Amino acid sequence: MQTEDTIAAISTAPGHSGIGIIRLSGRDAFEIVEKIFLSTRQKKIRKTPSHRMLYGHIIDPVTRETIDEVLVSVMKAPNTYTREDIVEINSHGGPVPLRRILDLVLNGGARLAEPGEFTQRAFLNGRLDLAQAEAVIDIINALTEQSRKTAVAQLKGALSKNIQLIREELIELAAFVEAYIDFPDEDIETLSLNDMKKRALNIQQTLQKLIESSRYGMILREGLKTAIIGRPNVGKSSLLNALLEHDRAIVTEVPGTTRDVIEEYLNINGIPVRIMDTAGIRDVKDIAEKEGVKRSLKAMEDADLVLLVLDGSEALHETDKELIEKAGTKHAIIVINKSDLPQKIDIGSVIPAKAGIQKKEWIPPAYDLPGQACQARNDAEEFYIVSISAKKESGLDELKDRIAGTVLSGSTEGGTEIVTSKRHVQALEKALVSMDSFIKAVDENTSPEFLSVDLRDALDAIGDIIGITTPDDILNKIFSSFCIGK
Repeated sequence: MQTEDTIAAISTAPGHSGIGIIRLSGRDAFEIVEKIFLSTRQKKIRKTPSHRMLYGHIIDPVTRETIDEVLVSVMKAPNTYTREDIVEINSHGGPVPLRRILDLVLNGGARLAEPGEFTQRAFLNGRLDLAQAEAVIDIINALTEQSRKTAVAQLKGALSKNIQLIREELIELAAFVEAYIDFPDEDIETLSLNDMKKRALNIQQTLQKLIESSRYGMILREGLKTAIIGRPNVGKSSLLNALLEHDRAIVTEVPGTTRDVIEEYLNINGIPVRIMDTAGIRDVKDIAEKEGVKRSLKAMEDADLVLLVLDGSEALHETDKELIEKAGTKHAIIVINKSDLPQKIDIGSVIPAKAGIQKKEWIPPAYDLPGQACQARNDAEEFYIVSISAKKESGLDELKDRIAGTVLSGSTEGGTEIVTSKRHVQALEKALVSMDSFIKAVDENTSPEFLSVDLRDALDAIGDIIGITTPDDILNKIFSSFCIGK
């Protein structure tokens, strides 16, 4: 990437709108726009105070044709998004005038910005660290209000401050270790091995806390992957439609109507839920339906949460029992549908078989009331059972509460120390491995040289998060996920 170039791009979404923005950043931004902008009061961009707007028209410098009526925002370095001179041309938002103005800007000496290049320049010029830069795209892609709040907190440096504190503690600890190595016989102030271990354990605990927060954080960023599973005609598609509050999936009395996975996003109590309606699971010979069943089982395997739908108006089928057993390895909610009909289902005799748990170990031992939790007195997962009528739209609020509860249980909801990126988790885990190795080496009274290596590895891993030690190929990959114009 050539950071000396002046870059330009359309920064508003494609389509038709009242306003569109062409953004330029770089040392020639003012000069390039002055070639095509005519202020109604004959004002020059370079002589305009920073963070002011000028009214006028974009003029083709060759044909002298008026392209559009515009407002031009003038922002002078270093108090800008990129810490470079920035001009934003606010034109009408149709694709034709925007494209025409962009062409004039490019012909005037700018080049088209790469995806995320404006934010990458903000990072390279020291306005943002890498974690803050990544938060920018998280704000743009926020799925719920809670997702947005978390991303804004990270943009303001909530995560970065914690990472910097960990890094400072590692540097201080590394300094004491280096003192052992460089001045073994000198009378200087150093920590005892026991004190080093205490500090390392505190760092280890902080790393673990951040890693644990990622379950909630990554769901806020990417959505809770939720698969609706069950036999044909138990009401899976009806449940999807009821949760979405509109008819997304086709519902008929004919088994096997749904042949493929239908995916939508929901906002449930502030939690983004990526919900998937799947084909009914049964033994079939039809090739298309067989592929649908295969995809249903794959969706179940990949899901963060399974909604296992059973027909309460029928006795349990053998396929139901098999699916309950499969759900035993997942976070799952059993949804008893068709509560508006006479109930024939007997769930209590099947649930205790989950994960080899005996019936007497479950509370309650049988399904009596909607919303009761069949809870094992050991480390196995819980099955929550919720009774609903997708047709009558009853019981849905309780189901939503249960879905949100699977995410919020034990989370750091509302806190700012939340990790939302897989890349950050991998870096934290790498640092944690190094700290584990350091603590083990201290216990074994290993040579200080080896202790120093572990701390440097941890420092490098932590530095990756905020961009201190991040390789160029990783930086390019991160910013390539941004939209052009940001």
